[in-house]
Amino acid sequence: MATALLQSSLHSLPLLARGKVRDNYAVGDDRILMIASDRLSAFDVVMGEPIPGKGELLTRMALFWFDRLGHVVPNHLTGEAPESVVAPDEVAQVQGRAMLVKRLKPLPVEAVVRGYLAGSGWKEYQQSQSVCGVALPGGLKNASKLPEPIFTPATKAEMGEHDENISFERMAEIVGRELSEKVRDVAIRLYKEAAAYALTKGIIIADTKFEFGLDADGTLTLMDEVLTPDSSRYWPVEGYQEGTNPPSYDKQFVRDWLEQATVDGQPWGKKAPAPALPVEVIERTASKYREALDRLTR
Repeated sequence: MATALLQSSLHSLPLLARGKVRDNYAVGDDRILMIASDRLSAFDVVMGEPIPGKGELLTRMALFWFDRLGHVVPNHLTGEAPESVVAPDEVAQVQGRAMLVKRLKPLPVEAVVRGYLAGSGWKEYQQSQSVCGVALPGGLKNASKLPEPIFTPATKAEMGEHDENISFERMAEIVGRELSEKVRDVAIRLYKEAAAYALTKGIIIADTKFEFGLDADGTLTLMDEVLTPDSSRYWPVEGYQEGTNPPSYDKQFVRDWLEQATVDGQPWGKKAPAPALPVEVIERTASKYREALDRLTR
């Protein structure tokens, strides 16, 4: 793997925004160069240490899924080489970790699909036997497979804030009912096809979030990253057991460490700055991302 990239610094293109992981640069007024850094965020806080090779692994996985699911919905890829729009001395910053994409009007809602009960969904279920207004049967446990995948949208948070789960009705108020129904139907189909494929490779995709935008013609388009361990819960089939938190290929390893971490003798309050990640946590996380990609694409 090449040297870790915590933050890109291109001089040939104007910076649009730095997200938790991606740095976006304007290419004219109709395209964006998205660079996946090696930053890692957990609990909506960006860690101070990069995970070497993570950005490249995320990009390879996203490209794999965009290709595999292209028949379901159009995506934002232009098909052009990212290296073609930067200066020669910047190629190393984009090679293998960037996508040159169409500039879209992003929907202000994340399309979350859950096939299993986990995370905030499990917490909410214990209190109300529902998730984001979707009623569920009684007797489910942590990590239980749901009878059918459910669509549980969320509003996008500003940097450092937490995304907020919302009901489908609230989403319809924000973006309109017809578009909300289309997003829901497409997101569930994407999840079902991806989850069925991943299962043949020994991976359970417990849940995932998709982001969509509209192009100049108003066509619904899949954007950002897709079905990576940063946007999904990936569980190895052999470690899965209902009633417990399964081992995972995603950021859960870092989250678990942070839950136990202390700052000045006190539990970390899940606000920036994050405690420094030990070398073994960084290495273990990097190997988890590699293993997920290897299993999916072998």
